[in-house]
Amino acid sequence: MAETDIGLWYSNIPFFTKWWFTLTLVCTLGANFGVLPSHHMLLVWDLVVYKFQFWRTLGCVFFMGKLGFPFLINVYFLYSYSNRLETGVFDGRPADYLFLLIFNWICLLILGFIIPLRIIGMPLVISVLYVWCQVNRDTIVQFWFGTQFKAMYLPWALAAFNVLLGGNGIMELIGIFVGHTFYFLKYKYPIDYGGQAFLNTPQILYTYFPSRMGGTSGFGQAPPSRRPAAQDDGRRHDWGGGGNVLGGN
Repeated sequence: MAETDIGLWYSNIPFFTKWWFTLTLVCTLGANFGVLPSHHMLLVWDLVVYKFQFWRTLGCVFFMGKLGFPFLINVYFLYSYSNRLETGVFDGRPADYLFLLIFNWICLLILGFIIPLRIIGMPLVISVLYVWCQVNRDTIVQFWFGTQFKAMYLPWALAAFNVLLGGNGIMELIGIFVGHTFYFLKYKYPIDYGGQAFLNTPQILYTYFPSRMGGTSGFGQAPPSRRPAAQDDGRRHDWGGGGNVLGGN
């Protein structure tokens, strides 16, 4: 019975979240138990560029370092918020969600080479969490010790909590920066400021992951415009086409 329940739960995880979640468990657990070589999953400029070890650009996403409480929290956030985003605002649009992951991944690779960062799995999770929190910014979420606040404050609360635990909060801040970059270019700039839409999903992704009709969004909608509505013959024009967000913890 328990095996059936676990199998049903796993089969209901949306496609990209399932692969991300599974590969993260396999790579991190495998490396910590000596099955996989962890040093081959670290992002190192010289080895990627001059030795052509391109697998490191993916290994650094799925390997999250040593086992412990931070790893468990990151896996929980990965499953929870990637799941909600993929079945929410991106429900029925797998290509668009994949494009979000690819864009954030590329941004983190660039930052990883510059800073440098050896693993980028955690900031990628935070970047996805940030996008969900912005799309559902007024949703009330629960944090540690029963505290509640609006979702838009959650990424900052995580960074502050990491500092209180003795960390530096850098990974959270990097994830927030990357997530905000996507959110700003995809939604805020073209919707709120009437600017050009710079982030458009490549057509090739739609070829392999076509959109489907009739999906049911569970958490969030594309954010509505925050610009004042225009007046035309006494009728209001809705720039955003969105609505009140739904969902929460």
